[in-house]
Amino acid sequence: MIKIELERVEGEYGFEAKDANGHIVRMDTSPDNGGTNFGVRPMQMLLMGLGGCSGIDIVSILKKQRQTIDGFNMKIEGEREPGKEPSIWKNVTIIFELTGNIDPDKAKRACELSMDKYCSVAETLRRAGGELKWEVRVNQLTS
Repeated sequence: MIKIELERVEGEYGFEAKDANGHIVRMDTSPDNGGTNFGVRPMQMLLMGLGGCSGIDIVSILKKQRQTIDGFNMKIEGEREPGKEPSIWKNVTIIFELTGNIDPDKAKRACELSMDKYCSVAETLRRAGGELKWEVRVNQLTS
């Protein structure tokens, strides 16, 4: 069983969440809703979790295939349901950017395996009705 502790530590809405290993994450709401930008918004943290979950999967898969990853970057954009409470993620788009001695087909397959089979956060978002789209770029210059 996973245990998380949460404590209000800053203003009205500034919270710190701590896991059993002592790792701390700061959360807050927007200033428009009374927050102070003390931390990340909880719904944004869900997208960060998606990035971390799939990133770990992809690196692990590519390492097993003896691919050399010099750089790994993700860009994640999400759109929430308009005019609803609660408002869940409706559309999420991810761009995986990898550099190194990496076979593009292996990179694409690793991303597919993560997003379709291994990443629990991706599956959680899908089961909630979210649509996930992604693109894989290997050794491409981005602006």
